[in-house]
Amino acid sequence: MPTLGAIADDFTGATDLATMLVARGYRTVVAVGADALAEGPGGAAVRDADAVVVALKSRTAPVEEAVGASLAALRALRGAGCERFYLKYCSTFDSTPRGNIGPVADALLAELGTRRTVVVPSFPATGRTVYKGRLFVHDDLLDESPMRHHPLTPMRDSHLGRLLAPQTGHPVRLIGLDTVRAGSDVLRAALDAPGLSDALVVVDAVSDEDLVTVCAATDHLPLVTGAAGLALGLTGPHAEAARATPASGPGEPGLILSGSASSATRAQVAHARSRLPHRKLDLAALRADFTGTVAGLVDFARRAWADDAGKPPLIYAVDDLGDLEQVAPQGGPAASELVERALATCASALVAAGARRLLVAGGETSGAVVTALGVRTLSIGAPIAPGVTWARAEGRAHGRDHSVDLALKSGNFGDTAVFTEAWSALV
Repeated sequence: MPTLGAIADDFTGATDLATMLVARGYRTVVAVGADALAEGPGGAAVRDADAVVVALKSRTAPVEEAVGASLAALRALRGAGCERFYLKYCSTFDSTPRGNIGPVADALLAELGTRRTVVVPSFPATGRTVYKGRLFVHDDLLDESPMRHHPLTPMRDSHLGRLLAPQTGHPVRLIGLDTVRAGSDVLRAALDAPGLSDALVVVDAVSDEDLVTVCAATDHLPLVTGAAGLALGLTGPHAEAARATPASGPGEPGLILSGSASSATRAQVAHARSRLPHRKLDLAALRADFTGTVAGLVDFARRAWADDAGKPPLIYAVDDLGDLEQVAPQGGPAASELVERALATCASALVAAGARRLLVAGGETSGAVVTALGVRTLSIGAPIAPGVTWARAEGRAHGRDHSVDLALKSGNFGDTAVFTEAWSALV
């Protein structure tokens, strides 16, 4: 029975955290939405797990919707036996001035009957660190990094206190690196001080060792919040948790679907275009004839499999920031919505046509694809890169059960060659 329950605000974040938990000795399953914890397909996997991560598509949802989905996830996790909880958000703190990090944290605290938690987005393995309350992306402050131009959650400030204060009804406080470096007992005493009994406490961390200290100092809190890096300090009940065996075999059809506009993913697309069959989404064509344009993309992928099954075709949305400047006609869907729907429809049609391994780039795109495929649970498989892993996805679509290998990649994660090299991790 699981004792640790996590709520992730997007699908790539869910597999990111689950990968970390598996490495820390937790048998972990990702449940797609709170309903996946109900008895049925995947129920046995949940019962046998030590930790469950509920994957939501709530990062950019309306605040009320995000809060409602997160509370439903918390209640389902408690019903499954979980006793400690982890709110997982992106290490670049992706949010708007209204939320959703602050409102969701407030709601979870109220549901658990407590008023204090920590805010720890640091993940040094991916270049995210917090110093003096400011979030860095490698050597750049958050607001000077490519995240400043994110199409959905542009981050125009690096100071976590200023970002979080408008989102929460709790005071926001900071504990600096000097306290963290003094050790877990000193840090715990600082967190337990009367002045922090009602607060969201931003904690500095610039190294993996700092995160281990933070985790040790917070093991008495019913709820922690942060990126996947905070799990570095957790210790599960197993020396090494088993990883899922692949659903597919060597040579079975694969596919890359990229909806991300991040600078990292654009570099990955550029690298893959010279090595893989590829097709870029034509937004004007999708607006004019969605069904026919998607059918053309599906036909392109099937022909690519027939020509060279060893090279997974790439269908992508963005290779230049200018692509984001296209304005939707009045009353028409936004470009981001059109991209998600097109790539999800391609995924559904191509899995029905025989695709057995899919690499998906972008949190919103991943959520759309997972939903279209009717995935209920993801069991963590072979790692690809920090924060990116293969997972065995069990779901139901087109009236039948299916099992495929899915890699859900955050837009910011992975090295330049990830689209061409990820496949070697599947054996």
